[in-house]
Amino acid sequence: MQLVLTPELILDAYSQGLFPMAYNAESPYVHWICPEERGQLSITDIHFPRRLIKTIRNAPYCIKIDSDFSGVIALCAENSATRPETWINDSIRDVFIKLHNAGHAHSVEAWLDGELVGGLYGLAIGGAFFGESMFSRATDSSKIVLAHLVARLWKGGFTLLDTQFVNDHLKQFGVYEVPHETYMMQLQEALMVKADFHLNEIDMNEQDLVRAYFEMRKTAL
Repeated sequence: MQLVLTPELILDAYSQGLFPMAYNAESPYVHWICPEERGQLSITDIHFPRRLIKTIRNAPYCIKIDSDFSGVIALCAENSATRPETWINDSIRDVFIKLHNAGHAHSVEAWLDGELVGGLYGLAIGGAFFGESMFSRATDSSKIVLAHLVARLWKGGFTLLDTQFVNDHLKQFGVYEVPHETYMMQLQEALMVKADFHLNEIDMNEQDLVRAYFEMRKTAL
């Protein structure tokens, strides 16, 4: 019997190292995945080329947080030349919209002239952020929202950025794998952290946030 996806089920599954995927957008079935090797990106040491850092600082897009979550997940679920099939079906889309409405799932968005041209979404539990998917409809837009994501995770006190898998796109940012046992120890520690995705106690706009993030990295060097 196919389980009905509920926000409570998703939160419990992710807390145990599981996540759902469909074979494709049209499939009514969801499969639970628990990789032996888990993909991760470092929040503070993710690799950004110098050219991209310069582009990020020039702010070619208006970056927004959680302003059109349903739009982001819809565009992430679209097939493209580089992604002929998607694992996001209606059940996954619908439950993540419910998670967003409950304050657990978030989107980082790039806008240009009133159009959503890039974005990503994921799930936040404690100090862990589970990156789900991203899309790009303009030059560097998905890369720039990723930079804004890690800046926000850094400032908000997150300790774990889970990518689930390693792929060619993420390799340019220094994605790496850890064994399942190591991941579960990291996850349990992260779940105990009280992190703040919306930075409710910090008065800082997106450009100031990303600027502070790269200043931190420069100091750390």
